[in-house]
Amino acid sequence: MTTAPVLPPPARPTLDPRDLPAPARSFWGWARPLGGLAILGFLLWRLGCGPFLAAVRQLDGWSLAAAAGIGAVTTVASAWRWSVITGGLGLRLPLPTAVADCYRSIFLNSTLPGGVLGDVHRAVSHGREVGDVGRGVRAVVWERTAGQVVQTAMALVVLFVLPSPVRSSMPLVALVALVVVLVLALVVRMQPRSGLSRWARAVRIARADVRDALLARRIWPRVLVASVVAVSGHVATFLLAAHVARAGAGATRMIPLALLALVVMTLPLNVGGFGPREGVAAWAFTAAGLTAATGVTTAILYGALVLVASLPGAAVLVVRRLRPPAVDPTLLVPLPRSSGGTLTGPCVA
Repeated sequence: MTTAPVLPPPARPTLDPRDLPAPARSFWGWARPLGGLAILGFLLWRLGCGPFLAAVRQLDGWSLAAAAGIGAVTTVASAWRWSVITGGLGLRLPLPTAVADCYRSIFLNSTLPGGVLGDVHRAVSHGREVGDVGRGVRAVVWERTAGQVVQTAMALVVLFVLPSPVRSSMPLVALVALVVVLVLALVVRMQPRSGLSRWARAVRIARADVRDALLARRIWPRVLVASVVAVSGHVATFLLAAHVARAGAGATRMIPLALLALVVMTLPLNVGGFGPREGVAAWAFTAAGLTAATGVTTAILYGALVLVASLPGAAVLVVRRLRPPAVDPTLLVPLPRSSGGTLTGPCVA
C-alpha cells in the first residue's frame, strides 16, 4: 500500500505588483497620489519650507520612542480586530500572525502611494494562505470598515461636545450621516434575498458577513473595544506630534483637531498618508486660533512618527522575503461561520 507524498505547505506570498487589483494601476491609481502632491505643493507655495523643515528638526529620541510604544498598542488592537472578524467569517488567523501582517501593512501604507496597498497585500496574502482569497479580502474590508465606522462615531461625539471649527455644523453633519445610513439600510433591505444576479449574490454575502463577523454576540464587543483603542492610539500620536511641534494648546482643544485630521486621512488622495491631512490641519489650526504653519508641522510630524512606529513592518517584509515561514496546515481548514456561538481555533484572541 502506497501513501501519497506529503507536500510542504505553501510559502507565504511576498509583495508582487501583479497581486494588486487592476484599478490600482489605472488612471485613478496615479491620480490619487497626484492629488496629494498637489495639496502639498500648494502648502509649500503658501507657507514655504519652514513648516516642513521644522518637523524634521524637532524630532528627537524620546518622541520616536513614545511613538513606537503607542504604535505597538495601536497595531495589536487593529490586529486583534482583524483576527476576531476573520474568525467570524470562518477563517483562522492567529493573533501573532495578524500583528506581524498589520505591521507590514502599516509600513507599506506609509511608504507607497494611495495609503491602501498594504491592506490590499495582507488581504490577498492571507486569502491565499487559507485557500479562500474572497473571504480573506472581505475580512480586511470589514475590518477596515469597522474601524472607520467607530472612528467616525467617535469624531461626531467629540466634535459635538468639544469646541472645534466645525462645531456649529455638526447637527447638519449628523443629520446627513443619519439619512445616508437609513437610505443604505433601506436599499439593502429592499434587495431580494434570492436570485442569481451578481448584485443579489453580493447583497446576500454582505448580509451574512455583517451578521456573522460584525454583529454576532461574541464578536461586536471585542471589535468595538479594539477599534476604540486603535482610534485612541492614533489620537495620542497626533497629540504627541502637536507637543513636539510646540502647538501650545491643551488636549481639550487639540483632540477635535486630531479627529478631523484622522477622518480626512481616509480620503485616498495622498502620498504615503501625506496630503489631505496636512491641508485640513492647516485650515483647522487657523480656524482654532493657532497658525497654519503649526498645523502643517504637526501633521508632518504625525506622519513621521507613524512611519517610525511602523518600521518593524519593514523587518517583517525583509525576513519573509528572505525566509518565507511555513504555513500552519490548520489554516487551510476553514472554521464554521460564526452565528454568535462559541468560536474555536487560534483566531480567537
